[in-house]
Amino acid sequence: MIPAAFTYKKANTVEEALSLLAEHGDDAKLLAGGHSLLPLMKLRLSVPEVLIDLGGLRDLSYIRDEGSEIRIGALTRHHDLEHSELLTREVPLLAHAAGTVGDPQVRHRGTIGGSLVHGDPASDLPAVALALDAVLVAQGPSGTREIPATEFFTDFFETALGEDELLVEIRVAKNPSQGWDFQKFTKRAIDWAVVGVAVAGQRVALVNMGPTPMRARGVEEALASGASAAEAAERAAEDTSPPDQASASADYRRHLAKVLVRRALEAAVARGA
Repeated sequence: MIPAAFTYKKANTVEEALSLLAEHGDDAKLLAGGHSLLPLMKLRLSVPEVLIDLGGLRDLSYIRDEGSEIRIGALTRHHDLEHSELLTREVPLLAHAAGTVGDPQVRHRGTIGGSLVHGDPASDLPAVALALDAVLVAQGPSGTREIPATEFFTDFFETALGEDELLVEIRVAKNPSQGWDFQKFTKRAIDWAVVGVAVAGQRVALVNMGPTPMRARGVEEALASGASAAEAAERAAEDTSPPDQASASADYRRHLAKVLVRRALEAAVARGA
């Protein structure tokens, strides 16, 4: 289908983007890589009157070593995350997971900030951000504020980002020696995950197991009490509400979550040994 008519605006600075947001309010949508927004516009599930293109904000594309943490610009593309030597060395989970997103075309255009702000529970990188205990930095008219990833995803396709704010940076603590893994099951390589799992140490996050990306708290509690990977994985479906669809039932997803969590935990233990 063809999107509805809209007014196109291009922002060249963060300040200009914020000004355009303030001017147009609810009528505006931000365009980063476009792989989430444009399909919705083509189906007319999203009909913005104004489209604000962030593609010119080159200052928001970076991966920097800041001592105890890595700072990543919100417009950094998946391909750059995947091939970053710094991330591969210091935050290997993020580099690896970014390399599994979609296909090469998607990875060359899609951005980490766009993926996080979209808040899709079936998306890979929100769960990775949760497992890494990432901190997301938002900028608005009154300045910047830090939002823990655990507080960022609030409801189905909704986040804690204000309507007048822009996600500008993601901060992740270095911990290259901890065990990690990322597992997902897809029907085709380019599909959204039926279920996915991100593990960083004893933190475990789930893909497509509820209305938001979520931590597997039952699994984490079991690990903290000394349970084995297999024992902890039996709690993977606790407090989840996976979608019940023709492509995969809710019961199937619950079973799959247990299988993938066990595999991911065992792989993480092997990496951290």
